Amino acid sequence: MANELYTRTNQKLYFAGLALDAWRAADTAQALNARTQIQAAREGALFHLYGAVLGLCHEIAGYYRLPQAAAPQVEQLLTREVLDAAPSPELAELVDLALERQSWLGQLLAAYRQLFEPPREAKKAKVDPALALITAVDVGGQAEEGELGLDSLVAWQQQIKALATRFRDGMSEW
Repeated sequence: MANELYTRTNQKLYFAGLALDAWRAADTAQALNARTQIQAAREGALFHLYGAVLGLCHEIAGYYRLPQAAAPQVEQLLTREVLDAAPSPELAELVDLALERQSWLGQLLAAYRQLFEPPREAKKAKVDPALALITAVDVGGQAEEGELGLDSLVAWQQQIKALATRFRDGMSEW
């Protein structure tokens, strides 16, 4: 069972890497649809990074035989209640990171939740009839303000890899 969990976490990290590579390619190509390609790559990377964190949580929960070992969402495992019921240093570190909104894990979880929010039309000011009817539009791959950048997601991927390696070394039975 443990090897299957390692594989699941590693697969999600691998697929996140592929999405990040697609992002880099779209950014470099500067195609007309680069913004769309980058958005798709960003969402794919977030999906797989979340899955990697979930896989890592399953590894920890499985090692400590927690009843939540098969929880379908990270948020069901990374709570104070779960930690209080079965304290472990690995779970405690993840819970602290998840509950701190400014941490990389807090930001990842918030960004993942945003993937499922319905789109909202941007509020527009009433149009002044004196303004020009035609305006220039930037079709480049520049991220809009508030969007996650490639560097952030690459850093999150590295954080998950480092945690997985450290946690696995600490939990291995010799």
